[in-house]
Amino acid sequence: MKKRMMIAAFAATIGLVASACGGSSEKLYLFNWIYYIPDDVIEDFTEETGIKVIVDSYASNEEMYNKIVAGGSGYDIVVPSGDYVSIMIAEGLLEPIDTSRLANFGNLDPAALARIGFDPGNRYSVPFMMAAAGVSVNRTKVSGYEHSWNVFDRSDLGGRMTMLDDMREVLGAALKSLGYSVNDPDPAHLEEARLVVERWKPNLVKFDAESFAKSFASGEFWVVQGYAENVFIEYPEDRRDEVDFFFPKEGVPMYMDSFCVLEGAKNADAAYRFVDYMLRPDVAARVADYLMLPSPNVPARALMTVTPNYGFDDLAAGEFKEDLGQETLKLYNDAWRRIRVGN
Repeated sequence: MKKRMMIAAFAATIGLVASACGGSSEKLYLFNWIYYIPDDVIEDFTEETGIKVIVDSYASNEEMYNKIVAGGSGYDIVVPSGDYVSIMIAEGLLEPIDTSRLANFGNLDPAALARIGFDPGNRYSVPFMMAAAGVSVNRTKVSGYEHSWNVFDRSDLGGRMTMLDDMREVLGAALKSLGYSVNDPDPAHLEEARLVVERWKPNLVKFDAESFAKSFASGEFWVVQGYAENVFIEYPEDRRDEVDFFFPKEGVPMYMDSFCVLEGAKNADAAYRFVDYMLRPDVAARVADYLMLPSPNVPARALMTVTPNYGFDDLAAGEFKEDLGQETLKLYNDAWRRIRVGN
């Protein structure tokens, strides 16, 4: 990956200068995941439209949601995962989407759309990427492991492993390791999952959703739960065969991240122009190449020049994280609090 892409992906706020030709003062405020859109794609949008894009980044759905509900708004577009799309719809935080304003909406794979339960008919969300976190292992440091969540039971790797600082991903991993759904509402099953994570915890350096990829690439960590795109963007291209990225055989929590327009967005017209631009096959292909992920944009697939880290077939056993409902969410939050800070 180009150095400038990686540097920009880490920026907390990026102001991109509007096109000299356009000279427009129109702006768009985007609140997006770290690493998700390369800066040159946004630069080209600015050059084409004259719309200046200001980007803030977050590392988890919880971080994004908490900032929005605390009043840290001013954003026009957010990119939540499916479970948080449901939550934000229920709380009136999102504007309905007028797909008639998106000429490129038809490029999305009907098979991917059919799997969506969090927003049937895409009334409030426009799918961007469908993927999952997995496990990355440094082959030069670790041997004798299965493609299983039980790698985190390895006490001999203590001090060399991390898991995401993400409640749904970590508890979801533990639930799948026990044969349960990532959305399991049973308090007894959730307690079993909490105890699994408590068993893994002494072997972990920390829960980390931000710097795990850099630390893995530097050799500090040898086993990390996380997103393949983060790991491979950081890892030297000529040494990527050292990385064994896999989805554990027991299954994984899966996500669909979508573009959503926040309720009361001041720059809604610019938001629609940006989302439609991101749905263009050439642009979608560039993003998928950058992330090394399969694209849900059908015509974009023929334009991709980079082989994805995995295909949609590899996600067949994945399970979407769904909105748990308030009562079940309280149980998950309590379990996560106990894991993070103790009983």
